[in-house]
Amino acid sequence: MKNLIKIFAFLSFTGFYTVDAQQVVKKDTLSGTALTLTMDTKVNDAISALENKCNNSTVSKTSDEETFTKPAKVFVPSRELTNAEICRRNPRILGYKIQITTVKSNDEANEIKTYFRKRFPNIKVETDASLRPNYKILAGSYFNKQSASGDLSKIKEYFKSATAVQYRVFCAEAK
Repeated sequence: MKNLIKIFAFLSFTGFYTVDAQQVVKKDTLSGTALTLTMDTKVNDAISALENKCNNSTVSKTSDEETFTKPAKVFVPSRELTNAEICRRNPRILGYKIQITTVKSNDEANEIKTYFRKRFPNIKVETDASLRPNYKILAGSYFNKQSASGDLSKIKEYFKSATAVQYRVFCAEAK
């Protein structure tokens, strides 16, 4: 009896487990790489029919009959993004600021900021207190070191220790 149950279980398992499957090679829609899938032929035919409907997306009606035409492909050139395009995507980016100096107290930082504003009224200056008890005095906002170099050379006449450092800047303010 036990052998009969084992034989019946084995036959039913193998009988239900056999599926009419095949390997199908498809092209990836984004990169064009080959993908190998194992699926039933009916499923493959259904997916192919759906893909064909998607490819023929525009419909033009003539009397009682519908005809499908493929839409024109839009080609986007691969190029570097402009600063305006970068700013639209992310208003705050990793750019550069000019670190004028580092001081020990907030009062000293305010004195240096006042002195800096008198000399350079067109350049925004701010205090970074993230390294307390030290305070960093930072000026300007720049996309890269080259754009900061013009102002840096002028600032170095008054502040010898000034240097360009990487810092998060608001894209709209950067030069």
